[in-house]
Amino acid sequence: MNPLPHTLERTVLIRARRETVFAHLAQSDLWASWWGAGSTIDARVGGRLLIRHPNGVEVHGEVLEVETPSRVVFTYLSAGQRDASRVTITLDAHAEGTRLRLTHDFAEAADRDAHVQGWRYQLSVFTNRLADAVNHNAEHAADQWFAAWSEPDASRREPVFAALAAPGVHFADRFSCISSLDDLQAHIAAVHRFMPGLRLVRRGPVRHCQWRVLADWTALGADGAEMGHGTNVFDLDADGRLSGVTGFWN
Repeated sequence: MNPLPHTLERTVLIRARRETVFAHLAQSDLWASWWGAGSTIDARVGGRLLIRHPNGVEVHGEVLEVETPSRVVFTYLSAGQRDASRVTITLDAHAEGTRLRLTHDFAEAADRDAHVQGWRYQLSVFTNRLADAVNHNAEHAADQWFAAWSEPDASRREPVFAALAAPGVHFADRFSCISSLDDLQAHIAAVHRFMPGLRLVRRGPVRHCQWRVLADWTALGADGAEMGHGTNVFDLDADGRLSGVTGFWN
């Protein structure tokens, strides 16, 4: 390979475990999910890869290095390039999930510059595909939150919250500033003591983007009358648990 003195670098933080992120770099069906239908990769040294963009443009390459689940290196030759370039993707464990570091080395500065927006876009697609995979049950998580809030029996409510939320979950609304699961459990117990019969019911579909979920709700009193309505913003961690919830009253 010719010298490749011109480097493009990009780093993204992904709320998913390294094994999950790596699978999207090493399995052809997952590789195609963020590149385009028909894209394939044989994730072993000497294996071939194909990137087939939705507009029909193709990129070919060869896998040079694989270290599961932390590193993939491959050549990259797209239409119009005279020389193959080299892509290195490194995955580092992070407290919030995985830090992905990409370097793309080129022979020509013009080729590097032409790929800056391409990688900005493609890693955004990659991050969204991972978010969709990790949080495929985001709607169910929102429904569990509202159902647990509405459950007056602590022996039934507390295990649901323990499975649903991280120990350091933060909850904020007009009446709450909570920074732990234990505090949240006690807070909700007080809600049922002072406002017996209160229920929260989801309204309409949830909306999800990159580990953040929006769900509209209605608060109903014991007599079924509406007491208020609003929107919750749920933040999800790398394991799909709730790390933070903010409630906006309308």
